Formats: sequence, C-alpha cells, structure tokens
Amino acid sequence: MRQDPVEVVIAYLWSVPGLPAQYITGDHVGHQAGEPMIYVEHSGGFRMIRDRLDRADITFDVYHDDRKHAVDLAYRCREALLEELPGLVVGGAEVLEVEEISSPRYDPDVTSREHCYRGEVAVFFVA
Repeated sequence: MRQDPVEVVIAYLWSVPGLPAQYITGDHVGHQAGEPMIYVEHSGGFRMIRDRLDRADITFDVYHDDRKHAVDLAYRCREALLEELPGLVVGGAEVLEVEEISSPRYDPDVTSREHCYRGEVAVFFVA
C-alpha cells in the first residue's frame, strides 16, 4: 500500500472536536518554542498481510507552554485515536483497529524545555 499513515492520522485529527487543527502537523517547520503543537510521526510498523493490511506505529507529541493544557490535549488525542478512529475511512484508508503502545507520558523537550506529552499507537489499516 502507498498510503502515508501520518497523512491519514493528521487528516483525522484535524476533524476532532477539542483539538486545535491549526497546531496539528507532521513536522516542526515554523514551530516556535511556547506555541502549542501536536506533532504526529511515523515511528515504525510493518506489513501484516501482503497487499491488504498494514500496521503503522504512530507517535504523537503534544507541546504547550502550560503543562495542564498539554496533558489535556494529549489525552484527547489518545481518546480520539483509540475510541473514535477505528472503523472510519480517512484519506482513502480504512482504519480497522487502533491499539495503544504507550499512553501519554511527560517528556519535556530537551532543547526548549517546553512541556510535552508523548503517546504512541498502532494503527491497522487497509487501502
């Protein structure tokens, strides 16, 4: 399959109530320390069934200048990915299941010392 799982997850998160779409991105370009950001990254995965089913491991890092806001957004992302995304078709990919690899944990940025919560999920999808 040729679906970029990051694009699929970002397109979905843009539609989630309670998440600021303007801060959801797949790169750090233009990010200034202190600005909110939900950074989505492909961290691994593998082909489960040839030409049929992929597993993409996705990390999401939520940056915010306020620690409480960062954790609240991180847990809203978690809820949306685990509870609401399975069964939807997004950007040409049908998401069959989402499993948690790691729940959001505090991981402040080593350079800027911004508050950051990082979670990771496995997204199972077919094109």
